[in-house]
Amino acid sequence: MEHHLVPLHDSILDTIGRTPIIKLHRMGPDHTTVYVKAESFNPGGSVKDRLALAVVLDAEARGLLKPGDTMIECTSGNVGIALSMVAAARGYKFVAVMGDTYSVERRKLIRAYGGKVILFPGSLGSSGGNQIADELAEKHGWFRPRQFDNPANPAFHRETTAAEILSDFAGKRLDYFVTGFGTSGTLTGVGQMLKVARPAVKIIATEPANAALLSGKPWNVHRIQGLAPNFVPTVLDQTVIDELTTIDEIVARDTARRLAAEEGIFAGISSGATLATALRIAEDAPEGSVFLAMLPDTGERYLSTFWFEGVEEGSDDAWLDSLEPTVESSAMEEIHA
Repeated sequence: MEHHLVPLHDSILDTIGRTPIIKLHRMGPDHTTVYVKAESFNPGGSVKDRLALAVVLDAEARGLLKPGDTMIECTSGNVGIALSMVAAARGYKFVAVMGDTYSVERRKLIRAYGGKVILFPGSLGSSGGNQIADELAEKHGWFRPRQFDNPANPAFHRETTAAEILSDFAGKRLDYFVTGFGTSGTLTGVGQMLKVARPAVKIIATEPANAALLSGKPWNVHRIQGLAPNFVPTVLDQTVIDELTTIDEIVARDTARRLAAEEGIFAGISSGATLATALRIAEDAPEGSVFLAMLPDTGERYLSTFWFEGVEEGSDDAWLDSLEPTVESSAMEEIHA
């Protein structure tokens, strides 16, 4: 294994980005190659670290934030975790407005970084949460990063995520880039850069089958946390999308499970959604096609969700017992000895 010297860092925020791209060996058809970009390697555990740092640096540069200020944002969790981490590192306070359907791990992580959490009924969707955040921001004079509308979001992905992908695939084949529809920062930022630098790469966007807003279907509360708000973000550039597709949430969950068990990469359900989409398209892709699927976060913030539905929590005694030789087999072994 090759070792590289790691520089000293002035801040935890200096470690955001430069996440690894990893080849899969046991998933995907033999006639294709599938890579994943593991955003769980960011210090806050998700791709949203990039967004959080981007909007805070932008606000500081424009004089919208000063030491001790409070930020408030509607979030499905990952943005809240990332903003609370950035707030802690930069000397701010943070309040997350979250739907009550999102995992408790997210709330605990936000609070671990010193943030506060205000819950609202998940049925209201992100639009309802944004309204609450707006009201609280106006009442208390708090700063709103506005992740869905802030051009600093896709801009940072153009400058970092896309640049990393282009660097890692320089001189190498890449045919498909697959990501999910969420705040749209990754989709828009990376998509725009690929259209300029690698126009032959086909950009695939996926959304939950039961909340396929971009596909023109009704939005419903779904279980792929982090994907598909109940409105179209203003930062979304739909012209970068070559193919829009949907994924079933159970398929997404099961693919995330396979990724952990077969490749040793523990990722969340939204990661399962993007990878499942890539694997499905790979089945009919031309010989030698190369895929890159974004993995937005770690699976560790899904411990209380249906990711672990039916997974044993006690001792694996039944499995152990199944390994014990039967009396009959033991007797046969003695006869043949």
